[in-house]
Amino acid sequence: TILVRPPSRLAAAEAVVRSTRGIVALGRPRVLPGAAILTATLAGAPSGRLAASTVASLQRRLDEAVGPRTLVGGETATDLDLHAAAVHDTERVLPVILLVVLVVLGILLRAVVAPVVLAASVLFSYAASLGVSALVVTHLFHFPGFDPTVPIFGFVFLVALGVDYTVFLASRAREETARCGATRIGMARSLEATGPVITAAGVVLAATFAALAVLPLVALTEVGFLVAFGVLLDTFLVRSVLVPAVGSALGERFWWPTRPARQASVPPEG
Repeated sequence: TILVRPPSRLAAAEAVVRSTRGIVALGRPRVLPGAAILTATLAGAPSGRLAASTVASLQRRLDEAVGPRTLVGGETATDLDLHAAAVHDTERVLPVILLVVLVVLGILLRAVVAPVVLAASVLFSYAASLGVSALVVTHLFHFPGFDPTVPIFGFVFLVALGVDYTVFLASRAREETARCGATRIGMARSLEATGPVITAAGVVLAATFAALAVLPLVALTEVGFLVAFGVLLDTFLVRSVLVPAVGSALGERFWWPTRPARQASVPPEG
């Protein structure tokens, strides 16, 4: 559906529509007070790539030939606008979320290196989950692809949940490092103390989000699987293996520029 304003530009709009590749038919126009309406038929399915490229080309050509007040509607145009809005939000919301996470972790741990490592682990978990989910959605669920809102919703959920586990593990590791005087031992003790809690919370959350996968809505199914898989990955691999290993390998540099061992108020053990 094409809304032409003013109606005097109807002939120019019809010429643009007829000359646009991917449009196979053009209905008779309806002239209303202040506007005219055209109905065009696309060659491909409304959700296909051919339709998307056709509508994008039509919007651009109508803006140039008729003016920006000419609007293109319909399912394909709506999907294009939703995709553009999702890309816009992703480019702006994701950096803000990561910045907030870095600031909170920096204040909590009184360090620079540790927050950067932990934020990178969250990004790693999200990227891996998104990649596996893309394969599952395409080859197992046989969906044409992700809903445009799925990546940003998945990022918000996974970062929020991943940071929760990070706070549990890293804050306890700092306390244990201050007690024993060694980051490696502090990480091991922190994992021993918080591991059962993190694992239980991860399993419960994954089961909760997995329930979304049975709903008859593509977007909710994709979000449910993405978050459920990401939580399990974060629980059993990232938070239980990767982060403790990196922290142990970095040693005292993990807490730079502070040194928890030097602030110990409890005599070293063992």
